[in-house]
Amino acid sequence: MSYKNLEIWQLAREVALEIHKMSLEQLPKFEQFETGQQIRRSSKSVRSTIVEGYGRRTYQAEYFKFLTYAIASNDETIDHLESMFETVSLKNKEIYESIHVKGELLGKKLNNFLKHFER
Repeated sequence: MSYKNLEIWQLAREVALEIHKMSLEQLPKFEQFETGQQIRRSSKSVRSTIVEGYGRRTYQAEYFKFLTYAIASNDETIDHLESMFETVSLKNKEIYESIHVKGELLGKKLNNFLKHFER
């Protein structure tokens, strides 16, 4: 099995790709280099942190720690997205809602996956 088989990684990948595209195509130029850069980093961090944790899965405490980091990065990503929409840097409501729903779903899935390791 590979980390690529994990539903949480697949969704994190999808969110990161959509955010990357949105941040380069939908934001004003000044925002692409400020909050746009931050949201790209945090969304890609969710994905890569899942991978890093998976690589340490034989050490349950390490896996737990990295899943917790992924949750935090996902929360950061959602906050950046909401901030861009609230400040009208991101004007496209459909794109905002689509990414927001997926980010919220990813957060729930990450939390449920983490609860599996708390047992």
